[in-house]
Amino acid sequence: MTGETTAMATQPLFREDAYLKEAAAVVTALTPEGGIVLDRSIFYPAGGGQPGDRGRLDWEGGGCDVATTVKGGEVDGNVLVPAEGSALPEVGTAVRQSLDWAFRWGCMRIHTGLHLLSVAIPLPVTGGQIGPEKGRLDFDMPDAPDKEAVQAALDALVAGDHVVSEEWITDEELDANPGLVKTMSVQPPRGSGRIRLVRIGSGDATVDLQPCGGTHVRRTGEIGALRVGKVEKKGKQNRRVAIHLG
Repeated sequence: MTGETTAMATQPLFREDAYLKEAAAVVTALTPEGGIVLDRSIFYPAGGGQPGDRGRLDWEGGGCDVATTVKGGEVDGNVLVPAEGSALPEVGTAVRQSLDWAFRWGCMRIHTGLHLLSVAIPLPVTGGQIGPEKGRLDFDMPDAPDKEAVQAALDALVAGDHVVSEEWITDEELDANPGLVKTMSVQPPRGSGRIRLVRIGSGDATVDLQPCGGTHVRRTGEIGALRVGKVEKKGKQNRRVAIHLG
């Protein structure tokens, strides 16, 4: 494909400011599959149960819809997957990226809500999935939880309007504090020398602290109303608990 080249690492604007809806960028590579790599990106790549962002790219003389975003694989940058049949910009093209904010905002609210669910049900997590309107966690839990008690705990955590912040620790610091890792099925990425922690609350009022690379709201009050949905039995030791917005 014309313009293919080796990508540089993408600057993760989505991590620096999860509320950034638009930004300028330059195309650094096109993948053999037709994906687009930018030097800086507001699009979160699918991972950790959170879906990849979608939206749009526009450039002088053209544009395309972004169907999803994935991690690079053979290239180092995050890859924007254009809608089928889209025209592609050439490497070096200056583009304007625009996020599908309604989709991202829903995912941010659900993702933060799932952190709270892991507080309301303080058991090991065996899996999870995030969407813009609902999400779920699977727990190592042989007996069904008390849904009313879980709902009351979530309501209180949202109403507490706890600040959501991030901090970074080393691999060695994580090894010294294994209890930080709640998710049994997904381990924090290692090798970069730093691991991102997401904290809900602060100081002695911290309600949750765990490794996470996703996007979240700034305060739990921004989640809005959460409703506990179905509780399903998934094997002898696993229960799946769903939450919904509204």
